[in-house]
Parts: sequence; C-alpha cells; structure tokens
Amino acid sequence: MKRIVAVLYAPLFWGGCLGAGLWLVGDMGVSPVCLLPVFLVALTVSFLAEWALPYEPRWNHPVGDRARDIVHGLVNEALNALGLLALPGLVALLSFDGIWPDGWPLWLQLALAIVIADAGISLMHYTSHRVPWLWRLHAVHHSVERLYGFNGLMKHPLHQLFEASAGLLPLLVLGIPLPVAALLAFAIAIQLLLQHSNVDMRLGPLRRVFAWAPVHRFHHMKYGRAGDVNFGLFFNLWDVVLGSAFHCDDYQIRHGDLGIGSRPDFPKDYLAQLRDPFRPAVLSKEPMVPEGLRR
Repeated sequence: MKRIVAVLYAPLFWGGCLGAGLWLVGDMGVSPVCLLPVFLVALTVSFLAEWALPYEPRWNHPVGDRARDIVHGLVNEALNALGLLALPGLVALLSFDGIWPDGWPLWLQLALAIVIADAGISLMHYTSHRVPWLWRLHAVHHSVERLYGFNGLMKHPLHQLFEASAGLLPLLVLGIPLPVAALLAFAIAIQLLLQHSNVDMRLGPLRRVFAWAPVHRFHHMKYGRAGDVNFGLFFNLWDVVLGSAFHCDDYQIRHGDLGIGSRPDFPKDYLAQLRDPFRPAVLSKEPMVPEGLRR
C-alpha cells in the first residue's frame, strides 16, 4: 500500500490542488481569495503525508527552525498577496492590449502562465548561483539543513522579489488577468510544497518532467558546485537546455547532505538571515563530494 501511495502522491497532490483551484475560480466563480483556505488544506495534507511516509524521518523534527520558517512563509506569502492587489494597475500600465489569450479555457491560460513563469524564475534561479550578490540573497534558502514542504517558502524577501519579477514581468506585458495570476501564485505555492517535500515519492519516468522533491533534493547538496543542478521550478526542461539536469539513482540525499558546506555556521535566526547578505561572509573549506555523487 505504501508503495502505491509513494507512486501516486505527487501527481494526485499536484493535479488535485490545481484542479480544485480551477474549479473554484473558473466553474464556481468565487474570489481568488478562496484559494488561501485550499492552500492551508494542501499544507495540512503535506505535513500529514510527511509523517505517514517520510523520506528522511529526521527531517520531520524541527532543529530550531520551525518558527523562523513560519515567519519566512508568512512574510513572503503576504508580499505575494500585495503583488496580486497591485496587479490590475500594473497590467494597465505595462501590457499591450489584446495580446493575452483570454478567450482560451482557464486551464489552458494557467498552463501558459506556468510555462512562461517557469522559464523566467528558473533562469533567475540559475543566474543567482553565478552572480555573487544574487547568491548572497539566495544563500538564505540554501542554508536549510532539512527539507520539508513548508521551507520551500523560506527565501530572503529581496530574492523573492527578483524571482517573482523574472516570472511575472513577461506575463504583465502580455496582460495576464487577475484570476489567472492568482491561480499561478497558488500553483507556485503548491509546487514549492512538492519540490521540498519530505514524502518518500517514487516518480518513475515523471522525474524527467517535473521538478519535484526526488529531483530537487540534489540541488540542496552542501558540496559546493555539485549542487549547481536542477534549477527548474516546475519542469526539468530548462535544466536540459542549460545542461544542468542531474539525477543519481545510486545516491540517496540524506541527513547531513544539505546546507552550505562553506558556511556551516550560517545564521538561523530570521532577522540575522535578512542581514546576512549585507555583511562580510567568513567561508570555510568546502566538504568533499561523496564518491557516489562524483560525475
């Protein structure tokens, strides 16, 4: 039974949540604000699944990071909500009339928005590992030493702003409607839950398509440039194009493999993490890449 759940969990979670959002906003015509309780239900399901079928049991236990991660999540989701409130004015200011295909079915508009946003966010993510000042902001996210669904929302708010801008600006120019933008924000939140999940998923051939946890865990390795892989938010397509796609069936990412190897004492407090990019960093020697990961 557990094996069946491991195979079905990710596609059912992703498809079920997005399907519920599309049904509420599209078929029922409710306000996009109603997507918030759906996300809270999804978050609860994510936590329950991690306890019922954990990939790494030790990652289910806080290490002084739970309150901090909650603050990161609340701040970043509040910034997303403010962005949605400003969206109508931004679209009116930046868009070209008639370009967005608003005659398409809502699900197809959402699919288009996901593909465009995925390209922008994934490329910004890739750039953030190569431009030093962007890396200092992005390093906050990479400082985590365990992966579970909620810490996908753990980001420095400035880096969140850069990533969101890279994904949303092309959509603003195209004139994306508010309901589609709200569904996109919801889809990104659901994807982050899956991407950082501690559920023992078995993706099979889907791991070549979707950037879910078994793929993304390699991105959080603490072994220097070895973790410069699998940058995609939704899909692995951009990593194939960039030559950064990586999966190793012979190595399981486990407790002790995560974090920033050159900064084992990275600050754990929320306010200290906000200040860290603007202070000199003291680097330690990078840990050796395990034999099973050497390419």
